Amino acid sequence: MSPFAPLRELTHTQRHTVLASFLGWTLDAFDYFLLTFVIVAVAKEFNVDKEHVTFGLFLTLAARPIGALLFGRLADRFGRRPILMINVIMFSLFELFTAFSTTLTMLLGLRFLFGVAMGGEWGIGASLAMESIPAKSRGMVSGLLQSGYPCGFFLAALANWLLVDHIGWRGLFVVGAVPALLVLYIRSSVPESEVWKQGQAQREHRGLLASMRGHWKLAIYLMLLMAAFNMFSHGSQDMYPTFLQTNLHIPGGSGTAFLLTALLNIGALVGGLFFGSLSERIGRRRAIMAAALLAIPTIPLWMHGGSILLLGLGAFLIQVMVQGAWGVVPTHLNELSPDAVRGTLPGFAYQMGNLLAAITATAQTWIADWRGGDLAFAMSFWIAAVAVLLALLAWLGPEAHGVRFGQQGSGAGR
Repeated sequence: MSPFAPLRELTHTQRHTVLASFLGWTLDAFDYFLLTFVIVAVAKEFNVDKEHVTFGLFLTLAARPIGALLFGRLADRFGRRPILMINVIMFSLFELFTAFSTTLTMLLGLRFLFGVAMGGEWGIGASLAMESIPAKSRGMVSGLLQSGYPCGFFLAALANWLLVDHIGWRGLFVVGAVPALLVLYIRSSVPESEVWKQGQAQREHRGLLASMRGHWKLAIYLMLLMAAFNMFSHGSQDMYPTFLQTNLHIPGGSGTAFLLTALLNIGALVGGLFFGSLSERIGRRRAIMAAALLAIPTIPLWMHGGSILLLGLGAFLIQVMVQGAWGVVPTHLNELSPDAVRGTLPGFAYQMGNLLAAITATAQTWIADWRGGDLAFAMSFWIAAVAVLLALLAWLGPEAHGVRFGQQGSGAGR
């Protein structure tokens, strides 16, 4: 059977829902990563050290749990579709406002607000998609949805390469308002989740504490798991453009920098689809563990390739593994989550993991400074350590592979 057979078996409406969720995460990531490409330029304009600008990444990540909880609860109460549209509009507007920052403090404040809006999108989009497709399609669709993140990274790299020399870093953030147009597509082509509608008819509305009764141990575990996941992805991506500029002296807007970033994101797309599909055969936890541990042997090529060809191969391979592990996340978290809080718990656990991992870029900068500015050592050490931690957490945790949605009492199981 073709690995893409699960996608071909989806109905026309299901494909629209998956596409909208994929595009939402892609454009969300596009807006987030624009800042990572212009850290040096922003630092020069405001006459501050790079570390001060990387604090904007920390604030965005730290704010995301607020958005996940706020918008997730709204999605559980009022539906996935309308709240997803509100999310997209809000993160697009805050991205636009960032372009008009007059001080670093204003920029940091807007990145915090952007993080609140960004925090709601992933959980709502993933729950809408997962509740709308057959169980046998979840692995492939999970990998596809999570591949929206590296696709957003790629689009940000493309925009930076083509536009930054002409419109500057502020112009890039104006371009970042384009995702708001996605709302028109969602409004015209994407229906509400049938699982959510059936649940509304069958149960009384309960508060978060009541809905989570008996599930707090699971929630804490998922937060820790997602902290490791976020340290894995942000540790391999956020400072990579800065590594190219400062360690390899490759200008951020050059064709070489774009080529390396493109290879990185192609690897991420391949990895997400491959390991997401693989998880249907070997299970969610085993797929995560395999991808995490296979990242370790790719580190020397990724950071110390010695030539553009080898560095490109390393960038490709590291992201096959990093985003391969991530490709399992949307289905794994949604399968583990009880019906009553599926709009809230996956996204909140994801974004709390972001909060716990929000220091990643700044910590890597500190480690590099301790080693005389050696960012390659900092990133290599970080990824190796986190890969082992992630594999261990996946091994110790539960799995609910193929659980039926819409049944009260569904959730974690071995």
